Amino acid sequence: MIRILLADDQALVRAGFRALLDAQEGMEVVAEAGDGAEAVRLAGEHQPDVVLMDIRMPGTDGLTAVRLMPPGPRVVMLTTFELDEYVFEALRGGASGFLVKDTEPAELIQAVRVVAGGAALLSPGVTRRLIAEYASRAKAPVVPKELGSLTEREREVLALVGNGLTNDEIAGKLFMSPATAKTHVSRAMMKLRARDRAQLVVIAYESGLVRPGWT
Repeated sequence: MIRILLADDQALVRAGFRALLDAQEGMEVVAEAGDGAEAVRLAGEHQPDVVLMDIRMPGTDGLTAVRLMPPGPRVVMLTTFELDEYVFEALRGGASGFLVKDTEPAELIQAVRVVAGGAALLSPGVTRRLIAEYASRAKAPVVPKELGSLTEREREVLALVGNGLTNDEIAGKLFMSPATAKTHVSRAMMKLRARDRAQLVVIAYESGLVRPGWT
């Protein structure tokens, strides 16, 4: 059973999501929050698997709340626009991806399953657009010390993940099997203590390993 927490200041939006998700086999909405502070508190009480969190809420917004979340829940940010100005900050803060609020019901259901299964909800195309949109506003690169623990091949793979390539695309570019590419990605995640692929993108970007226009 996938346990879900809904966080949105609009009761009608929460009601719509609850009706849809509760109707799915293997899903249960365990709590609803009207702001970020309440979402953090309820996440600690109910220990959901997935939190669907609106970015813009009065009081404590979703951007602050995702940083305060207890360990365990995987957070998907909800936004009105696909390239909300806060999306990258949300990913940096620990979110596992984001959805636009008017996404199709089937896509929302699939997104919850994907994130609950441990994957990041960040398509390659969105990754590329995020980097192009926000990298120009970046501060000077900060290279984490863990980056030094990566092999040369793992650094190559990390850069390609940051550029939005899938495992299959990485395999083709580096002349390896998709399984080998997946192994390199997994090792990079472990060494860098990244929660998921979205976190790898953030690390690749902030360390200067990826810059706009790189291929």
